[in-house]
Amino acid sequence: MILRSLAAAGAALLALTVPGAAQQNLADPGSDFVDDRPQGNWHAVIAKTERGHLIGDPDADTRLIEFVSYTCSHCANFAIQGEPALDLTLLMPGKMAVEVRPVIRNALDLTVTLLAQCGDPAGFKDRHRAFMYGQKDWIAKVQSAPQSQQAVWARGDKASRMNAANALGLSDMLVKRGQPLSQVNACVMDDAAAKALVENSAADNAEFSVAGTPSFALDGKLLENVHSWDSLYPVLSAHFTPETPEGLSTSG
Repeated sequence: MILRSLAAAGAALLALTVPGAAQQNLADPGSDFVDDRPQGNWHAVIAKTERGHLIGDPDADTRLIEFVSYTCSHCANFAIQGEPALDLTLLMPGKMAVEVRPVIRNALDLTVTLLAQCGDPAGFKDRHRAFMYGQKDWIAKVQSAPQSQQAVWARGDKASRMNAANALGLSDMLVKRGQPLSQVNACVMDDAAAKALVENSAADNAEFSVAGTPSFALDGKLLENVHSWDSLYPVLSAHFTPETPEGLSTSG
């Protein structure tokens, strides 16, 4: 029901149009009011940040930080249930921007995060969701592997990251999407990038005291006891619902 109601709201937002005269003025190449930023397509605007990737209008009044781990099943559920709805209702019209920041809980998190951040920032969301949506498949391979193999992957060094990326089919996921294998391998073996990810994750934990994943910070403040789409939705709904002045009725 939540997704359906958000989809309906998103459709209503997209149905809103600017009067014809205003459209003509703004489209005039000689006008001082020309805005070359994407209009109503902010969910496709992605930029790399110091600790993650920002999706949406960087000047949006509201910003949500999404703290996620690629080995967290609840994070995968949120990616499936919540992220498309946020795209449609809040990111697309530029009402909010979402910054995705990885939480490195283990060596496999490190490997997958290196791959998710590999390549053009514009493709980050597609890579991020590919690993989240396909999590059950590659996690099943981890769980069925011998303990000796799992111990290798748990080391987190360059060789073990390459081993995991190949054995679990993680590198192939990007190659099949058109990325050169040489680029993918270089990302997995990048020790400096791996070190930065670990340090950034520790910095986020120190700043926000992230207790679990997924977690969320709204306009710089960590939301307590919000770790799912079901618990985040009412917070965002309240945030974006205009308050009715006291004494005024909302009825007709």
